Amino acid sequence: MDETTLFTINPAATVAHTHTVIFLHGRGDSAPNFSTSLKWSTDSRGRSLVAAFPSFRWVFPQAPLRPTASDPRRLPFRQWFDTFNVRDLARREEVQAPGLREATPAIQRLLAREAALLSGRYDRIVLAGISMGAATSAHVLFNMPDLPPEASSTGGLAAMMGFSGRCPFVGRTLREMREVMAPLEGEAEGGSWVARAEGDESAVLRGTPVFLEHCVDDPLVAVENGRLLRDAMASFGARVEWKEYAEGGHWFQSPQGIDDAIEFLERHVLGAGSS
Repeated sequence: MDETTLFTINPAATVAHTHTVIFLHGRGDSAPNFSTSLKWSTDSRGRSLVAAFPSFRWVFPQAPLRPTASDPRRLPFRQWFDTFNVRDLARREEVQAPGLREATPAIQRLLAREAALLSGRYDRIVLAGISMGAATSAHVLFNMPDLPPEASSTGGLAAMMGFSGRCPFVGRTLREMREVMAPLEGEAEGGSWVARAEGDESAVLRGTPVFLEHCVDDPLVAVENGRLLRDAMASFGARVEWKEYAEGGHWFQSPQGIDDAIEFLERHVLGAGSS
């Protein structure tokens, strides 16, 4: 991730900044396009996610241009990590690891910088993603070391939200997930990794409310893969709220899906992290 490429939407000058949402776009998208497109998905009152929370700062990091192993002749495009076969995710799944090894610590550093703007409070930060951005966000949580008590009253982030997502390397224990993310010999040297979590326990996962939603008619990421992400996160100790919709494709379901996302944030973030 080019850590200088961030697109932001800040609260109005007359509104105090209370929380930040870090929102990762999907494969082949870009931060400016994604941040603009959010306004077209609205709730039953006509509000976008951004409009519903005027005190939130919204931060949109941008994935780097990466080649794809399945077609080396294809021009590189923006993706957080490579995927060899979107129809058979287990095929050559190892090609996902290098990108995740880069994206995970980069997003963790971004979390730290945004928390610093909120007096070090990680429990005022929401991590969100759609499609490949949701998959990446999940691995960020899987690999976060424990937070100090003064950084979070719950031990976790304010929330994590995933839309149309999946779980790379699904079927492994949390310890095995973390071992996949360990840098290879000679890789990521020089302090580019933040403190790496180990073992099968995660206070951050236990302390972070998780909201996942998926549409049954999603043509790109089958809903079964979203359910596997849900089950994996729950098995690792996360408190997961799952919403499934008959229609909506590979995008935000609107208006009901946005209604549900806003209600989740009002209940878990505004209701819990405001002190």
